[in-house]
Amino acid sequence: MIGIAGAATTAAAKVGAAVALLTIALSLPAVADDRVPLPHLRPDHMAAAAASATAAIAAPAISPVISPNSRFTPDQQIALAHINAYFNSFRTMQGQFIQFGPNGEQSEGVFFLERPGRIRFHYRPPSHLDIIADGSSVAVKDGSTNTQNLYPLSKTPLRYLLASHIDLTNENLVDSVREEPDLISVLIVQKSGLVDGKLTLIFDRKTYELRQWIVTDAQGLNTAVAIYNVSLNRPQKPALFRINISAD
Repeated sequence: MIGIAGAATTAAAKVGAAVALLTIALSLPAVADDRVPLPHLRPDHMAAAAASATAAIAAPAISPVISPNSRFTPDQQIALAHINAYFNSFRTMQGQFIQFGPNGEQSEGVFFLERPGRIRFHYRPPSHLDIIADGSSVAVKDGSTNTQNLYPLSKTPLRYLLASHIDLTNENLVDSVREEPDLISVLIVQKSGLVDGKLTLIFDRKTYELRQWIVTDAQGLNTAVAIYNVSLNRPQKPALFRINISAD
């Protein structure tokens, strides 16, 4: 789940698609096409589960302010205001995920999120990956090789998911919005001296709930994660987000 530069270490490369979702590519040039990627199709059983996952959770009531000077349409501004209210309304989230790699490979597992800065992705067999963010670092543990690699959270797209507060109505942050019949995609393009890449957040058009995200690395490769059976604001155990570093 992290995209890394071609100069990454051999050990880190072994985690493959898992690394592609956590760290956007660091040194390769960004692709020219900045359109929002199409949402990845979900299996039928996931679509049904996602539709009912948080049906009882009402979207926060807001009164969007429409700016005539915005590059987004009034409908897009309203949608972004509702998405922003929902996205900042929860402190914890947990559920199941399925990951789609750039070559069609799939893996799945469970995740636990606690803002600010903490998340845990535990993969089901045959994968042996376990990914933990503890507020400052991200650890990618590969049980098949008994290795663990650490990355700064600030250099990964997870920082947007895990921020204490994020303003998705900010035109300096949101590059573009794509509207589909059932989904709305919000594209964040990250460009700096160290990091180039894209993060697409995909929300339900009616409830504004987060359904998927897609990381596009500097080579233009997409890795998508769809979430379902989601619960919000449930207490989380601190041990879930503890990175164990053993001394040699």
